[in-house]
Amino acid sequence: EWVEGTARSTGIPAVALRAYADASLSAAVERPDCRVGWTTLAAIGAIESGHGTHRGSALGEDGRAYPPIVGPALDGYGFAAIRASELGTALHGDPTWEHAVGPMQFLPSSWQRWAADGDGDGVADPQDIADAALAAAGYLCASGRDMTTSDGWTAAIWSYNHSDDYVRSVLATANDYAARAARGSG
Repeated sequence: EWVEGTARSTGIPAVALRAYADASLSAAVERPDCRVGWTTLAAIGAIESGHGTHRGSALGEDGRAYPPIVGPALDGYGFAAIRASELGTALHGDPTWEHAVGPMQFLPSSWQRWAADGDGDGVADPQDIADAALAAAGYLCASGRDMTTSDGWTAAIWSYNHSDDYVRSVLATANDYAARAARGSG
């Protein structure tokens, strides 16, 4: 009931919202000192892929992005130049350059470190929003900072993307989702 009502009030697809909420709840058990909120995860998902809708993709009922979401080549033109790894090539298909993948846009090296099975199907898949959201929560909580503090939250988001503009965008989007969810429940 919460998922359906909050999805309506925020405009977040229910399958994505459930993944963000589940990841936040799992993180509360695994890393109770972190306190990463669903609105933060939802804001990252919105900015990184429009909740799995980047370039015409959509999240299926199973939470997977169809077609798979693959970011631009990190070939040094507008982005860092990062040569493809074996894992990266397996995830995105480019044997030359790395690409961020999935609805939370993980670099293959980050996915290798933080991969998670958020939906319990026995597979950690960066194209699956439940897996990617739980991996993002793990990544954000890695520093051990309390994300309910301004400094802790800012440092965690900065670790995800080293950009002040990105941090501000995530903050504005998370605050918007919180406000819309509160209005929708009232």
